[in-house]
Amino acid sequence: MQRIESHACFGGTQEVWSHPSGTLGCDMRLGIYLPPQARLDPCPVLYWLSGLTCNEQNFITKSGAQRYAAEHGLVLVAPDTSPRGAGVADAEGYDIGQGAGFYLDATQAPWSAHYRMHDYIVDELPALVETHFPATAARAISGHSMGGHGALVLALRNPGRYRSASAFSPIVAPSRVPWGEKAFTAYLGADRDGWRGWDAVELIARAAERLPLLVDQGGDDEFLATQLRPELLRDACAAAGHPLQLRLRPGYDHSYYFIASFIGEHVAWHAAALAASHAS
Repeated sequence: MQRIESHACFGGTQEVWSHPSGTLGCDMRLGIYLPPQARLDPCPVLYWLSGLTCNEQNFITKSGAQRYAAEHGLVLVAPDTSPRGAGVADAEGYDIGQGAGFYLDATQAPWSAHYRMHDYIVDELPALVETHFPATAARAISGHSMGGHGALVLALRNPGRYRSASAFSPIVAPSRVPWGEKAFTAYLGADRDGWRGWDAVELIARAAERLPLLVDQGGDDEFLATQLRPELLRDACAAAGHPLQLRLRPGYDHSYYFIASFIGEHVAWHAAALAASHAS
């Protein structure tokens, strides 16, 4: 692993690292915030998954989450959103290809050669973080938009892997909205039955654990009615008895201004869940 950035921040350090990924077959970057508490003892980790067009920089430069991570003693890990590089498949447009990995494991060529973001986030990345940094195996996960989809799906697909899961403006039912339909057709093929394992609304009904979910959604989000459709997650959780806090925030849009306004509440929520699991 190679460190390419390091900045003092709220008593800790915000770093960016590059590493070769065996899972993805390319070099990857990740942002990691190490709180001041990590100088003394390993700390639990909150993984953040960003949305379409983003990389590791968006969250670490725009969210202001480091302040709250320092307060609660959490490591923050913000990986890139897809494999990258000249040999990695790409496409025109912002909603498929590099910058748009959708946190799944592709089965269709040419994407299947590199696009295995689920396995990277769930397995390879935590192994690296817990080996190379003062981080415990206590994990929480959150994300925004496409990354909100990723956070929910990864938590639902991997019971016991995360102690808490939250999302901002998630794509909750990608099988039913244009962003997801385009990406899933390319990455997974035309058989919609194969999409169900990557759709949070579909996974809720058969979830093996009832991990509480926290979701914030801007009421003035330009993608609310067409791409996000949080009411589908609300209805699925109600039908399955799955615990969900869904908070509609009037006046807020899809931007990082929205995330920065409420990220402190999410960090505190994850910190409480991580502390409770440690105590038990």
